[in-house]
Amino acid sequence: METVERFRTAVEKGELAALDDLFAQDIRFVSPVKFTPFEGKPMVLGLFGVLLRTFEDFRYTGRFEGTAETSTDGEEAPSAILVFQATVHGKQIHGIDLLQFDETGRVKEFTVMVRPQSAVQALGQAVLAGLVADGLVAESADR
Repeated sequence: METVERFRTAVEKGELAALDDLFAQDIRFVSPVKFTPFEGKPMVLGLFGVLLRTFEDFRYTGRFEGTAETSTDGEEAPSAILVFQATVHGKQIHGIDLLQFDETGRVKEFTVMVRPQSAVQALGQAVLAGLVADGLVAESADR
């Protein structure tokens, strides 16, 4: 799917503006470090701005395509999984990005899973600090 390659290229090059056309207006981002999802294109783009600054040595190492049920309606949607590695504050992270697409090919749901737990904690702290610094969430944000 063309969207997957465009997304991968934008993330690997750190090009936030290139992501705008790839996301549905009502995109939902399910994070490993926050209990409630991030919702809506403005918020998700803001989150990606923080993520692109937070990850060091980010690279995708694999790709799988198929279908998966979305968390919002349980319907199967065209999907892709991108496997990645990165570093956050000296902690090596391994993870996957699950992208699910709407009928126009835009990303409508984005789920991230990472390991190990120490890296999840480092990522959570760094992302929260970035979101607060950018004025996207209050310091006592729901995690």
